[in-house]
Amino acid sequence: MDKVECVVLGAGVVGLAVASRLAMAGIEVLVLEQHNAIGTQISSRNSEVIHAGIYYPVGSTKAQLCVRGKALLYEHCDAFGVPHRRCGKLIVASHADQLDVVRGYLRKGARNQVHDLTWLSAAQIKVIEPEVRGVGALWSPSTGIIDSHAYMVSLQGQLEAAGGCLSLRTKVEHVSGYDPTIIHTEALSLQARWLINCAGLSASQFAADTAGCPRPYYAKGHYYAYSGQSPFRHLVYPLAEPGGLGIHATLDLAGQLKFGPDVCWIDQVDYGFDESVFNDFVAAVMAYYPRLDPARLHPSYTGIRPKIAPREAGFQDFRIDGPAQHGVKGRLNLLGIESPGLTASLAIAEEVVSLVKA
Repeated sequence: MDKVECVVLGAGVVGLAVASRLAMAGIEVLVLEQHNAIGTQISSRNSEVIHAGIYYPVGSTKAQLCVRGKALLYEHCDAFGVPHRRCGKLIVASHADQLDVVRGYLRKGARNQVHDLTWLSAAQIKVIEPEVRGVGALWSPSTGIIDSHAYMVSLQGQLEAAGGCLSLRTKVEHVSGYDPTIIHTEALSLQARWLINCAGLSASQFAADTAGCPRPYYAKGHYYAYSGQSPFRHLVYPLAEPGGLGIHATLDLAGQLKFGPDVCWIDQVDYGFDESVFNDFVAAVMAYYPRLDPARLHPSYTGIRPKIAPREAGFQDFRIDGPAQHGVKGRLNLLGIESPGLTASLAIAEEVVSLVKA
């Protein structure tokens, strides 16, 4: 049976970030990915936003890793030519009864060490985004957008340049034991001193034999593309909602505008597009963009967030569960790594490397 020092499950953005940093630290690493390409699920079905770290509870793992990850991600993009843009974002109070919530984001962001946030009056909103209706807004200049596929390709390049390996079309059937862990694939079995579970939507499946593993929950989000010229130059967000950040306006690097995602709790992974959400989308967007032309909205894609608690549970933090949490030597389970996982990916990788090398 072949032996590997470290096996990473999943070649999404987090798995590739983790694997590349392990390899760059001199650790033998093999990434196993069941699909025929990198980043085909969560990593390619999101808003491609570099988040600032505003919303999350002070002291939470999400807040800390988002802020640290944002700095690392911008450095990486600059160093490796990954297309991105610091376009900035507005979080808009559409009505007076929303002002206290948005002002709360300003205070929370400051406590999370996001110090570049400013408050905008209704008149100042019109200067920045004339088509946005709002009585006040939070301006986040360090929020940006990124070509997530180009970013993942750069991480794969770093992984392979440092001697790491990636195996596509390699489906893991189950894992067993510890120190070493045995990874059973369709074709062969491997022994690994460390198993790093970055399997995203399947992460709970491969953590099921460790203590405290949560059952998986799934929240689907729909995205609509908006044809023609974008009315916005920046990202525009409403108030956050349970399970997500509200149906927001996001630009890609080519200037294409899309709206989404909503939050639809589902029982199993299903990327089908449910067009019955259309009227709710129109109403949500018109709250801050009253001149929306519904005829220009076209179904684009869906994404699914890997949740680790039901809808009524409220905020769910990232979990990086290692031996200190579950008592199993040589296992790290990354659970509930949804937004802002893209932004936090390199900071998550730092945490994993420190745990493996401890």
